[in-house]
Amino acid sequence: MTPDKLFEALDKYARKQGIELNADHEHTMMLMEGLLANEARYGYRSCPCRLGKNDKEADKDIVCPCHYRDPDIKEFGSCYCGLYVSVEWNEGKAEKVRVPERRPMELR
Repeated sequence: MTPDKLFEALDKYARKQGIELNADHEHTMMLMEGLLANEARYGYRSCPCRLGKNDKEADKDIVCPCHYRDPDIKEFGSCYCGLYVSVEWNEGKAEKVRVPERRPMELR
């Protein structure tokens, strides 16, 4: 799969969820490349902004979309890596802040 094809698939998926991909295309495409690199490396698309353990069971909470995406978007308008965002965030109606890491330390 190419980054462009992954973008198309995830964009369609996000919109069905009532959210969007980050409108910063350069940032979003960098994340697409990271997801595909992790898929090639580990066999699954773990979050490119977190260190995977090359163990799908240990990393199940950070397989994209990660378990933390929805609470991050609800609270901050964006997920941790900034791939998935609220419509308001993309429209500039939500303050853009750094999303803190929710993943428990013992899972890192």
